[in-house]
Amino acid sequence: MTRPAQVVINLSALRNNFSKVKSVAPSAKIIAVVKADAYGHGLTRIAGALSQADGFGVACLQEAEELRNAGITQPVVLLEGPFSSAEITPIDHLGLEIVVHHLSQIEILEKSRVYNPVTVWLKVDSGMHRLGFSPEDVGAVWERLKQCTAVNPNIRLMTHLADATDRTHEMTEAQLKIFNNTCDGLQGDKSIANSAGILAWPNSHAEIVRPGLMLYGVSPMEDDVAADYDLQPVMTLRSKLISIKRIKKGETVGYGADWVCPEDMSVGIVAAGYGDGYPRHASTGTPVLVKNIRSQIIGKVSMDMLAVDLRDVADVAVGDSVVLWGDGLPVEEIAKHAGTIPYELLCAVHKRLDVTINE
Repeated sequence: MTRPAQVVINLSALRNNFSKVKSVAPSAKIIAVVKADAYGHGLTRIAGALSQADGFGVACLQEAEELRNAGITQPVVLLEGPFSSAEITPIDHLGLEIVVHHLSQIEILEKSRVYNPVTVWLKVDSGMHRLGFSPEDVGAVWERLKQCTAVNPNIRLMTHLADATDRTHEMTEAQLKIFNNTCDGLQGDKSIANSAGILAWPNSHAEIVRPGLMLYGVSPMEDDVAADYDLQPVMTLRSKLISIKRIKKGETVGYGADWVCPEDMSVGIVAAGYGDGYPRHASTGTPVLVKNIRSQIIGKVSMDMLAVDLRDVADVAVGDSVVLWGDGLPVEEIAKHAGTIPYELLCAVHKRLDVTINE
């Protein structure tokens, strides 16, 4: 018997979300970000379903190799570039594109011999101060890359937005000004917008956009949910009730005995817990859907189980369905109750769960 907790991946929703990107930024090419196993959705599964994408963004060579081995032929961009000189040969062999953000990477390229010049994305640090060259250094770096025989002369320019999720924050406009001033006079496609930039900052779209979270049907914006943008959840985490207990007023539920029944009530036990990727710190009151009826978890989440309040769910029985997030229950809500962000929840789903694919 398979474990009741499982993941459902809706590829129709994925394609809907991709179409939303295209409608919002119709003139831009789309590099779909599929790093971290496509945010927990399955790297090759997601890339294979996005045949319209102009390319894919990954975090490391291993992810790029997995895409090529699966027959993905679109451009693949290493978003952190090469980590060592040993990676240049497979980068060349696999036809990968690379982000260059540090002088050590340029030194690697200058010492390399490749069959085909590598397409480089020159990263500008416009204010996030994570990766990228300082604006005052970009011109010299550009010229150095132009002179490198291992580099395709058609260099692209990119940056990353630090706080585009907040429409009121002045930092995004400041970053856009810095980036545009820095790149003035430098020829090549430019890429700025992540998911938040795509949705909220049309002046960030440039020639190439890099959607991540919104592809998976999750809002990147503060205080919004996916449905506000006609985005559909691609992942649903669901399970079943494996026990129903009648518990008296004053008795406790779960580890720590810190949740006390306010009245005689029915409590359901769901086969899902932090061992499956559900957040341990989800507090009492975190919503769940039992038989598509909104309820809440109570007490502490265990490794393989959690308890839910059944007082408002009629005619409930062992085996009834429970949605923990996804279809009908935005993962954004769960993240807020757990004191985290949707990215972490999606990426943390455990590989022990069976996966059902809906085309």
